[in-house]
Amino acid sequence: MKIMCVIGTRPEAIKMAPVVNAFKKCDDFDVCVLATAQHRDLLDQAFSLFNIKADYDLNIMQPGQTLPELTSRLIVGIDKILTEAKPNLVIGQGDTTTVFVTALACFYQKIPFAHLEAGLRTHDLYSPFPEEANRVLAGNLARLHFSPTEVSKSNLLREGMNPKNIFVTGNTVIDALLTTAEKDFPLEVTIPKEKRMVLVTSHRRENFGQPIINICKAILELVNKYSDIIVVFPVHPNPNIRKAVDEYLLNNERIKLVSPFDYGPFVSAMKKSYIILTDSGGVQEEAPALGKPVLVLRRDTERPEAVTEGVVKLIGTEQNDIIAEVSNLLDDVDAYNAMAKGASPYGDGKSSKRIVEIVRDYFLQVNR
Repeated sequence: MKIMCVIGTRPEAIKMAPVVNAFKKCDDFDVCVLATAQHRDLLDQAFSLFNIKADYDLNIMQPGQTLPELTSRLIVGIDKILTEAKPNLVIGQGDTTTVFVTALACFYQKIPFAHLEAGLRTHDLYSPFPEEANRVLAGNLARLHFSPTEVSKSNLLREGMNPKNIFVTGNTVIDALLTTAEKDFPLEVTIPKEKRMVLVTSHRRENFGQPIINICKAILELVNKYSDIIVVFPVHPNPNIRKAVDEYLLNNERIKLVSPFDYGPFVSAMKKSYIILTDSGGVQEEAPALGKPVLVLRRDTERPEAVTEGVVKLIGTEQNDIIAEVSNLLDDVDAYNAMAKGASPYGDGKSSKRIVEIVRDYFLQVNR
C-alpha cells in the first residue's frame, strides 16, 4: 500500500517525522513525502534533522502571499501530484492551509485522507485564524482521525464523526521531542549560569499589530525590573513580527534576538529556560514534558489539557497581564514549582507506532 505524507511547515515536519520513519520501517507500506514548502527554510531545517527527503516538492512559498493565493496554488499543485503518485492513503497533520487543501484535494479524487492531531478545537472559527477553520474543514473530509487525547476525540464525537474512525494515539510531537531531547545542541547565545532565561516565541496572525507591540513592551519592562533574567527571542521572519521586535527590543544586552532555531537547538533552549512565553501550539505540548512553565500569549487554546493539568496558563497579550504573570513565577517559588512539575497529557513517545498499526488494520478491513 502506498502512503503519502504531506508536509508544509516546520511544526508539521516535526510531528510527521516520527510517522514517516515508522512507516518506512514497515515492509507493508511504500511511503512517499510531498513537501508543499509553505515555510521553505524552516521546513528544510526539520527535514535535515530527522533525515527526511521529499519525493515531491511544490516549493509553494512566495513573499507576501495571501491566503487565497496560497490556497489556489496549493489545490492545483497537490491535485497534480495525487494524480501522478496515486497513493492509497494520504496523511496530513494539524491545522495549516496545507492540511486543509490536502484534505480537499483528496476528497476531489476520492482518496482516503487521515488527519493527524485531529479534534483540536477552540470553538471559535476566527481564533486562531485561519487554523481553527482549517482543522474543522480537514476533519470533516477525513476518513481516519488520529486524536492526541480523549478531549480531542470528544470534540469529534460531538461533531458527528463516526466513532469507529477515531483513534486516540497521543501526540507524535512527544515522540519527536523525547528523541531530540536526548542530545544537547549548541545555542548561538551564551546564558550565564546565574541568570534565569525567559524564552519567547510569537508568530500567530492574531498577534500582529498591537498584540506583538504589547508583548515587546512587557518584555522590556520585565528586563528592567529583574536584573537576573535574560530573554532569548527567536524572531519569526514574518515582517509583521520582525518590525515590532526590532523597534522595541533591539540593542538591549539582556534581550537576545536571534534567528529561529533549528528544532534541535530549540529543544535545548527549552531545556535551559526558566519560563516560556509563547503563542505556539506545539510549545504548549512540548515544554510541560520538559518541566517548564508555559505562559500562553493567547486568549484561548485548542489544547486545554495542559491548562487543566496546571502546567500551562493562558495570559493573553495585554502588557500589564504579561508583566504580572511572569513576575509571579519569578517571585513565587511555590507558584513556579506548581507549574514546573513535568506533567504532560499529550503522549508517551509511542504514538507513531500506534498509527502504523491502525493504518495496517484499516487496509486489512478494506481488503476484506
